[in-house]
Amino acid sequence: MPVTAGRREFDLSQRGQYAKGGIGRKYWDHRDRVALRYVVGPRILDAGCGEGITLEKLIRRFPQARVEGVDVDPANVAICRQHNLPVRQGSIYRLPYEDGCFDCCVFMEVIEHLEHPRRALAELARVSRPGGRVIVVYPVDRAMHLARLMCLRFKEAAFDPGHLRQWSAAELRRVMQKVGLRPVAGRPMPLFWPFMLHGLVVGQRAG
Repeated sequence: MPVTAGRREFDLSQRGQYAKGGIGRKYWDHRDRVALRYVVGPRILDAGCGEGITLEKLIRRFPQARVEGVDVDPANVAICRQHNLPVRQGSIYRLPYEDGCFDCCVFMEVIEHLEHPRRALAELARVSRPGGRVIVVYPVDRAMHLARLMCLRFKEAAFDPGHLRQWSAAELRRVMQKVGLRPVAGRPMPLFWPFMLHGLVVGQRAG
């Protein structure tokens, strides 16, 4: 799964992990299929796009939309550009976009890394149009660790991804409401606890 920017002690790059295939890739594709069902609108931002795997899927699934990615890590930006993906370098705390310019912002496995998650959600709300969506996906760390052990992926299980906080859907909804995002949908993935590896919450900007 996605790793913290700049931490590549093993071959734990996103594309390296994805290329391994197997159950990890199948689940990653499932996670993205579920999340992308909630995407709307002609202009879409993949905020914290990493090495661009989900960004590529957005472009394929929404060929008529204007899809863009942004990431703070210059190494990730370079990888995206090597794959001819539309990407900018920028901080989630100060996105290089005007107010209200996106119909949908996708925020996949980023919030758990942030020291100031409320500021990040407020910035995503700022660049979303009234009625636009912010789709947040976060991991369930304990379940992910056990799943990796069960799949004999010991390096991934031992790797410290740099997560600063374990989120819950209830906590995420509360923070969304404080920054002007009304929670309108949510679900666990792939199944309910104890088979929940990720959570998804969709917020809609007040109009």
